[in-house]
Amino acid sequence: MDLSLTAVELGRKIKNKEISVTEATTAYLDSMEAKEQDINAFVTMDREGALARAAKVQKLIDEGKLTGPLAGVPVGIKDNMCVNGMLTTCASKILGNFKPTFTATAVEKLEEAGAVIVGKTNMDEFAMGSTSETSYFGVTKNPWDLERVPGGSSGGSAAAVAAEEIPYALGSDTGGSIRQPAGFCGVTGMKPTYGRVSRYGLIAYGSSLDQIGPLAKDVTDCASILEVICGKDDRDSTSVKESGDDFTSALVDDVKGMKIGIPKDYFGEGLDPEVKENVLAAAKVLADKGAVIEEFDLSLVEYAIPAYYIIASAEASSNLERFDGVKYGYRTGEFADLHNMYKKTRSEGFGAEVKRRIMLGSFVLSSGYFDAYYMKALRTKALIKQAFDKAFEKYDVILGPVAPTTALKLGESLSDPIKMYLGDIYTVSVNLAGLPGISLPCGTDSKGLPVGLQLLGKHFDEKTIIRAAFAFEQTREYKRPEFAAERGNV
Repeated sequence: MDLSLTAVELGRKIKNKEISVTEATTAYLDSMEAKEQDINAFVTMDREGALARAAKVQKLIDEGKLTGPLAGVPVGIKDNMCVNGMLTTCASKILGNFKPTFTATAVEKLEEAGAVIVGKTNMDEFAMGSTSETSYFGVTKNPWDLERVPGGSSGGSAAAVAAEEIPYALGSDTGGSIRQPAGFCGVTGMKPTYGRVSRYGLIAYGSSLDQIGPLAKDVTDCASILEVICGKDDRDSTSVKESGDDFTSALVDDVKGMKIGIPKDYFGEGLDPEVKENVLAAAKVLADKGAVIEEFDLSLVEYAIPAYYIIASAEASSNLERFDGVKYGYRTGEFADLHNMYKKTRSEGFGAEVKRRIMLGSFVLSSGYFDAYYMKALRTKALIKQAFDKAFEKYDVILGPVAPTTALKLGESLSDPIKMYLGDIYTVSVNLAGLPGISLPCGTDSKGLPVGLQLLGKHFDEKTIIRAAFAFEQTREYKRPEFAAERGNV
């Protein structure tokens, strides 16, 4: 079977009875088994469950009960989304034996559309990281270069799609965790507007920032997946009922008259010259297609990183207090009393980066520092949102890089947390402001590594960035990493 098919192309072949659901599922499971030793994109693979589900979905397709574009298509789920009865670890020792009794709404919606879940993808522990190196279950590697990171925290999802272990996956984005790994792995990733997709069943990192979204090979796949998973959910008070969710209607090759703003602040010191060159070349492509491109000043960029890490760490320290060894998950073997059990369980169960962020969060929320740090960060968040609102009064789309560099070498930023944090400089503002953003490949650097282009839109205006991304995508072919091409079809 041709593993280079997009999710929608595979869905069409299944619908036309050119490929059965079982054949497609088996092909991807075999691909996973052949490549996982090198990539380590999955924490859990469920061959038995996936094949049983494939037979059930095929029957529903044959009976005409499943007719959507993703019916029968295999999918990987980031391991911070609950799936009933399936190990859900957040890539942490502390949840190493946790099997939830319910399923996340976004995953439920995919299952209702006929998706076949083949496994749970690897990630930075509790989504805290930008490289997918903090997982308790080992480092995920980039299919473009096995000595480099795939980005994070949704690195397993991005690497699995790039390596053709699955046609598409779900990720979560707290400060760029879908868009940055999509950029590093040469695939397309979309962070919807905050509230567009239910967070029910997503194990929280930063509740005011987290958002579930798709990672796939192209814009058409992302639009089709988003149509399925979006919508109001009574189980999530932050989810919103919003019109304009027919995202595939925006797959039009037309950007004539579209106003696109390029923040000068995104192209200063720290940006790799080759990344800059590729992103500006992409802007020129859109200009040649009729878009109006302008540079402008987007203030407060330098404050986005500190504001983000204060808010995210504060929310993490609150969200992660539930992991105490009492009700579920890991519990230390020997302890003197209840408080000693809490302390030892958390000391043994959490990794270094998670501990670092919990301590930072507890510090900024503590008496005497709350006003000096946390409240100031919230005020900065409001100012960043205002700056974007002002920019979107003039522009339909904001264009920039996804990250300052292409994929880093393994271990390069793990020894320097500040360097890892600064790698999120172009993505975190989007989460602080609750905006939608899409990342797609726009070229490669001299080392042959993918460069990511980021397009940002107004609240609940995913359709405009989908249209701009689709129009740009028509000018280039999807590139497979040599790793996927060499391993070929199984």
